[in-house]
Amino acid sequence: MKSQANSKISIFISFIKKNIVMVIAFLSAFLTSFFVPIDREYIEYFDFKTLTCLFCVLAVVCALKNISFFYILAQKVVSAFKNLRMCILVLIYITFLGSMLIANDMALLTFLPLGYFILSSTNKQKYMAFTFIMQNIAANLGGMLTPFGNPQNLYLYTKYNIPNSEFILIMTPPFLLSIAMITLCCFIFVKPERLYVEEHNDYFDSKKALLYLCLFALAIAIVFRGIPYWIGLIVIPITLFFVDKKALTMVDYPLLFTFVFFFIFSGNMSRIEAVKNIFSFLMKKNTLLFSTLSCQFISNVPTAILLSQFTNNYSELLVGVNIGGVGTLIASLASLITFREFNKHNPGKMGYYIIKFSIFNFSFLIILSQFMNVLKVL
Repeated sequence: MKSQANSKISIFISFIKKNIVMVIAFLSAFLTSFFVPIDREYIEYFDFKTLTCLFCVLAVVCALKNISFFYILAQKVVSAFKNLRMCILVLIYITFLGSMLIANDMALLTFLPLGYFILSSTNKQKYMAFTFIMQNIAANLGGMLTPFGNPQNLYLYTKYNIPNSEFILIMTPPFLLSIAMITLCCFIFVKPERLYVEEHNDYFDSKKALLYLCLFALAIAIVFRGIPYWIGLIVIPITLFFVDKKALTMVDYPLLFTFVFFFIFSGNMSRIEAVKNIFSFLMKKNTLLFSTLSCQFISNVPTAILLSQFTNNYSELLVGVNIGGVGTLIASLASLITFREFNKHNPGKMGYYIIKFSIFNFSFLIILSQFMNVLKVL
């Protein structure tokens, strides 16, 4: 009996360690619920489209992994560039571009597995933390240039009815600086080592690959609001149930619950009167500074929604909630995707990753913030 109890305790502790971010999110949601008792408004906290897209993309990515799609794609990238620095730059650039087109969280779900397979198949795992962190920064900053690149952009673009040309003009300076900084980091921290990957001679099911890519396209169409999200929630799970049940069991469900708990936490924070009063006062002082700082504690999407109630200075708010996406692990919920993916492959290096993540992210945050403050003065 005692051994069984000890076994259950060890399993529970292992689960906590593996899903520490989800646990923190749960505790945050639970504690704030004492200040904002559960009511009908809770249902408005949840972005069901985002949750649906996350589930659908995670399921399809798992299915693609099961047919070695990413391993084969990794072979193609390595054979095309044969250079570690160039391969990592390509990974980061396509994540950067992907965030502009399909949003930051979808870009990370798509390209982080490719990064893992390229580095693991070429025995360059020592660069995995750096690559994942740079992909994460690229995803959060790459989406700033387009209204649909980040969820907060779409919200502010619609709320303030910002003209397209003005939107791009506001975001171009930090966007260009972000590209330059990411490129410089790769040249400084990644050596131009030669790469070689063994050929993968296993049978590749091209028909399944085509089917899964069609399902992935369906998930992306939901992101662009071309198709109602409930269609994807029906079509993708049913298709995978008959073609690859294992993919459905491999989905990172704790990540989905992490988003659910953070939605509750952010929603509750925005309804606490003392919090609202503080933000109202601070926004009058410096919109750019305090929108950036707010992201570090309640993430960028809730910050955009909350602070837009207290200012008409949409240009500084727009910049603040975009560059504010780098910094802490919860500054952008997309960062949780990267953290979960890294921790899944490197369970014993969580502390190492967080330290390195913080150094790079806060360096980007400080430089971008100072740059935008100088531009504001000019």
